[in-house]
Amino acid sequence: MFLYSPLDQFEVTSLVSVQLPILGYANFSFTNLGLYTIITVYILLAFHFIASNNKKLIPNRWSISLESSFASLHSLVKSQIGAAYEIYLPFIYSLFFFILFANLNGNVPYGFTITTSLIVALGLSVMIFLGVTILGLSMHKLHFFTFFVPSGAPGALIPLLVPIEIISYLARAVSLGVRLFANMLSGHSLLKILSGFIGPMFTNSVIVAVFALIPFAIFIGIVALEVAVSFIQAYLYGRLSATCKYFLYVKLRVSTRCLSSYSNCYGSFSSYAFTLLST
Repeated sequence: MFLYSPLDQFEVTSLVSVQLPILGYANFSFTNLGLYTIITVYILLAFHFIASNNKKLIPNRWSISLESSFASLHSLVKSQIGAAYEIYLPFIYSLFFFILFANLNGNVPYGFTITTSLIVALGLSVMIFLGVTILGLSMHKLHFFTFFVPSGAPGALIPLLVPIEIISYLARAVSLGVRLFANMLSGHSLLKILSGFIGPMFTNSVIVAVFALIPFAIFIGIVALEVAVSFIQAYLYGRLSATCKYFLYVKLRVSTRCLSSYSNCYGSFSSYAFTLLST
């Protein structure tokens, strides 16, 4: 008798493996993670192709849904970052739809959810974190580091608050991906466990199968909830990505304006850093 774990569905397995004489012998594997990533991209492109409505005057349901999604994301980026930085709308838009269709693919029976891979979830969040940090350094230069100095803080507390602010900033690179990973992993694990209990009930006697309709109806409701979670997680990922840019482009800009108001604190922090470097 084989015992299957609910976590087996998240295992990355090799579908095709090739060994090539590169740097000795390199093993190139095409996994289910790569397969479903390609499927997600093609479904995303097909959705936009169908929703384009062939440039007809009267929109269909697909084009209306796409235009509504674009309007929602546009208002999100405009409210979080500002109208001057709408050039990042294509990135937030692409990120939202990629995560959305990746989550929805996992709701198909015997499918694979690529966002349950910690490499994908953390890879996206670290990429966003590094991109935002590089943009902040390129735009604000040394004023970027004033982001870690709380406005109005007493000079004596600066050496204590700055490390806390740095840790809080670095934690965003992990928290953004872990939030997506944990929500999708827990939801799909729950569906796997419930299906393992409900499935054998229908293969039992007729009376048991009739009573199994009640937990099956609850199971269908949980599946619908998991589909809703797929939309919510994609929206939260896009919103939090826009919020990261908000902190750098809006809050940091306010901090640079208010730099003169707490120049004493900034000077105390600079002297403290100089003392550490001297020792």
